[in-house]
Amino acid sequence: MRIAREGFPYILAPALLSIILLAVGYWYVAIPFGLLAAFMAYFFRDPKRDPPVDPNVIVAPADGRVTRVSQLAPGHDNSSTLISIFLSPLDVHINRSPIAGKITDVSYTKGKFLMATDERASLVNEQNALTIEGSSVTIVCKQIAGILARRIICWKHEGEVVALGERFGLIKFSSRTDVILPESVEVLVTTGVRVKGGTTVIGRLKS
Repeated sequence: MRIAREGFPYILAPALLSIILLAVGYWYVAIPFGLLAAFMAYFFRDPKRDPPVDPNVIVAPADGRVTRVSQLAPGHDNSSTLISIFLSPLDVHINRSPIAGKITDVSYTKGKFLMATDERASLVNEQNALTIEGSSVTIVCKQIAGILARRIICWKHEGEVVALGERFGLIKFSSRTDVILPESVEVLVTTGVRVKGGTTVIGRLKS
């Protein structure tokens, strides 16, 4: 399985230390470092995903559990729906584009590190917001740091074109990904369901 390149330092360091400890006979100390290296390889896994071919669907931007489906707070466009996806340390942490389109804005904001499940996290936590303009709809997708996640990584830049389900970044360790859907999208997920980035359909354009 493919592993995100950003994970290599986290894998190689404990793996090398485990090998050295085994070589000098400290196997009982080497085992925890070996297990840590294995967990890091699992955490930074980057599985291949085949997105749907329907151009009218919106897919989940991340793996995890849907923790919130609600109208945006006052001061925003009240016809838009916010979907929050919580990523535990066991979930795949690669972020994928919910639609095909052009990235018209990338906005990084420093902030706090509240629990990713906290409703305030979308407003005050460190985050990176991408605005993606498709042929029929514009979507905002936010990478939000959690209490453990201290590094948001985005591989794409303003002006680039992304395909449906294409990788655009990752968040290290537990985190949250929000997607804001306009009124023209019918929301197809509810709180509590688990989704897979790039494949689970979370919305569909209304006819």
